[in-house]
Amino acid sequence: MTSPTQTVQMETKSPQETLELGKRLGQRLVGGLVVALVGDLGAGKTQFVKGIACGNGATDPKQVTSPTFTLINEYAGERKLFHIDTYRLRGSAELFALGFDELIAEDAVVAVEWADRVQEAIPEEHLRIEVEAIDANIRRLTFSATGSSPIACLKSFIQAQP
Repeated sequence: MTSPTQTVQMETKSPQETLELGKRLGQRLVGGLVVALVGDLGAGKTQFVKGIACGNGATDPKQVTSPTFTLINEYAGERKLFHIDTYRLRGSAELFALGFDELIAEDAVVAVEWADRVQEAIPEEHLRIEVEAIDANIRRLTFSATGSSPIACLKSFIQAQP
C-alpha cells in the first residue's frame, strides 16, 4: 500500500528569504522526520537547512555549515538535528555505514542533502524538498510529503505562511 502524498511549491527571492522559509519549517518539525533535499550545486539546500536549524532553536545560522567533508553535522535545538551531505558518498551502503539507520531511529530530525544519490536509503515516510535556482537569487522549492507525519508537518507549515 502506497503512503499518501501532498505537494506544494513556493518561491523565495533572496538567500535571506530561503533562510526564513527554512526557519518556519524548522519550528514545525517533529522528531523522527527525514527531510530529503535535492537540487543542483549552489541551489540553496544548505541555506535552507540553516533556516531549519535556526527554527529548531540553534542560535546562529553562521554555525550551520555544509558537512561536505565531515559528512554529518549535529545541531542542538528543540530536538536534535542531524545534517548529512551525501554528495561524496557512492550510494546508500556508505550512508548506512555511517550509522544512518541509527540516526533515523532517534527522536531527531535528519536533513539529507543530495538525497537523490541515496534514494534507496530514504524511508518511505519523509519530506522531500527540491530546490531549484531560477536565477542568481530566486529559488523554487517543491515540498512533497509522503506519509501521515510528514503530511501533518507540511500542512502546519503551509498554514503558518504569512
